[in-house]
Amino acid sequence: MVQGKLEGKVAIITGAAAGLGEGIAETYVKYGAKICMVDLDPNVDKTAERIRGMYPDAQIITVVANVADKQQMIDAAAKTKEAFGSLDVACCNAGVCRLAPFEEMTDETRDFHIDVNIKGVWNTCQAAIPYMLEEGKGAIVIASSVTGDIVADAGEAAYAMTKAALVGLTRCLAVEYADRHIRVNCSQLGYARTPMVEKMAVESNPEDPESAINDIAVGVPMKRLAKPTEVGELFAFLGSDEASYLTGSQVVIDGGSTLPETMSIGTN
Repeated sequence: MVQGKLEGKVAIITGAAAGLGEGIAETYVKYGAKICMVDLDPNVDKTAERIRGMYPDAQIITVVANVADKQQMIDAAAKTKEAFGSLDVACCNAGVCRLAPFEEMTDETRDFHIDVNIKGVWNTCQAAIPYMLEEGKGAIVIASSVTGDIVADAGEAAYAMTKAALVGLTRCLAVEYADRHIRVNCSQLGYARTPMVEKMAVESNPEDPESAINDIAVGVPMKRLAKPTEVGELFAFLGSDEASYLTGSQVVIDGGSTLPETMSIGTN
């Protein structure tokens, strides 16, 4: 286990059973944090066991909970405090994306995105902040996206709307809690190879989803998708004291995908 930036920190991580949440959890343990892994999927226990296999000294608890249910998140935060004595960092990572043409998107699909992507973050923050106020410090890292705030693709209306909303929430909470030593920042990820992106690829190209993923990489200057642990490194920095003067920021991590003006003009 790497001793360092998160030694002595206690973090709650949502959406931790797979994908980005798994990468964040693994990275937090690597840097010495004690963590509570929260997910609606009971396989979060298996993910925790995998991480313990890599880091035998890891201190991990798991909670099966729905971020859209405020009481369940209050209970998860309480279990974290009970297990480890504090709650220093909240990684609000849980999120969903389902594609559909706007005119065909149902109210149920729209509300599903709102419940998980917006209310889930809201509930996690409200569950964690009271413990941070007791301790006089804390850090919140919110998983927003380049989608909605910077770019968008067809069929992403619900996802783009909810992820853009998280930028506003980040800024407001950063201002509201700055003088109480709680920092609030958000990541704005492009694409990482995760189960959610693989599902989106199937929705985009059912006959050849792998080609959809390969086409994403073509549009990225670094010519690849992010690894979940690379996103975990950003979350680790934002949750650590190394980012002590950073709050209200939106940190783009996209391999440069939002930089090119075109894919056909230039000297390369």
